[in-house]
Amino acid sequence: MKFFVTGSAGFIGFHLAKRLLMDGHEVLGFDGMTPYYDPALKQRRHELLGRWNSFHPVIGMLENKVLLDETVFGFKPDIVVHLGAQAGVRYSIEHPDVYIQSNLVGTANVLEAARNSAPQHLLIASTSSVYGGNQSMPFREADRTDFPVSLYAATKKACEAMSHSYAHLFRIPTTCFRFFTVYGPWGRPDMALFKFVAAIEKGEPIDVFGEGKMRRDFTYVDDLVEGIVRLVNIQPEVGLPVEFAGGLDSLSPVAPWRSVNIAGGQPVELMDFINLIEKAVGKAAIKNFLPMQQGDVVETFADSRLLQALTNFQPCTGVEQGVSTFVEWYQDWCASKK
Repeated sequence: MKFFVTGSAGFIGFHLAKRLLMDGHEVLGFDGMTPYYDPALKQRRHELLGRWNSFHPVIGMLENKVLLDETVFGFKPDIVVHLGAQAGVRYSIEHPDVYIQSNLVGTANVLEAARNSAPQHLLIASTSSVYGGNQSMPFREADRTDFPVSLYAATKKACEAMSHSYAHLFRIPTTCFRFFTVYGPWGRPDMALFKFVAAIEKGEPIDVFGEGKMRRDFTYVDDLVEGIVRLVNIQPEVGLPVEFAGGLDSLSPVAPWRSVNIAGGQPVELMDFINLIEKAVGKAAIKNFLPMQQGDVVETFADSRLLQALTNFQPCTGVEQGVSTFVEWYQDWCASKK
C-alpha cells in the first residue's frame, strides 16, 4: 500500500517508515527538519530510509497548507499516519506558540488533506499526557481527558477532538493511538534515556526529578511500531465495537473513530530505570535529586486490553533489554561521529 507519514525523520516516524518499507510498502515521508534537536540525527534517519527506492522524502512544514495539499493530492495515499508534531512537555511551557502552530494548525492541515484525498484509514499520534490529572489507574481509553496539566497535552487532546469531528463530518475512518514514554535506538536527545546515558558516559550529573519516585509505562519503539502496523487494517466502524472482558471500546457512537493505548501496562519507577541504565553503561550515575517539574505527572500506567482485543498483541519487550539495546546504539552513534 501507499503510506503518507508525517514526521518521517523523527524518532517514531523513522522506525515506522523503516518497518513499512521492509514490509514492501511505498512511503512518502513528510518532515520539517526543525532544529528542536540536532537536525543531523534527523537527516541521518532519512538517509537510511533512502536506501529503499520506495521511499520518497519531502521536506516541508505542516503549517504550509499549499505544499501539504499538493503532496498528498499527488501521492494519493491509501493510509495516512500523522506523527509529525512538536513534542516535549517542558518545552511547551517556554514556547507555547510553537505548539499552537505545529500541533494545532499543522494537524488541521493534515485533516483537510485527508478530507480531500479520502484515505482508507487515518492514524494520528496522541499521548498518555492527555490523561493529565486523571486519578484513576490504569488509564483506560474511556477515561475522561478533561484535565491536561501541560500545553503539550492540551494540544494533543485538541488534535483528538478535531480528528473526531472530521471523522464524523466526512466519514474518515480514524484511529488516535496514545503513546506511553517511547524509547529505543535513534531516540530523541531531549528524552530522559538519551540525556541520562550521555551524561553518565561523560561523568556528568543527571537531574532526577520527582526525587526519583515517578513511575512511567515505558514502551520500546519496536513494540509501538508493531501496534501501529496491526491497527492499520482495523478501521473503526460506527456500530461495530469490539467486545472484551472487563473493558469498554472507545469507539465513537457517531463517527468511525477510536482511541487506543499502546503500552505494556507495566510501570517502572524512575530509580529502577536509572539502575538499568547504570548496569548497561557500566558506570554509576551522579544523581542530582530535584522536585517535580511543572507539567509532569507522578505516574503513567496504561490499560492495554483494547489494543490486545483489537490486534492480539501487547508490547512485551522488557525494559532491561530495551535499555541495553539503546546503549549499544548510542555508543555506536557517538563513535560514528568521531
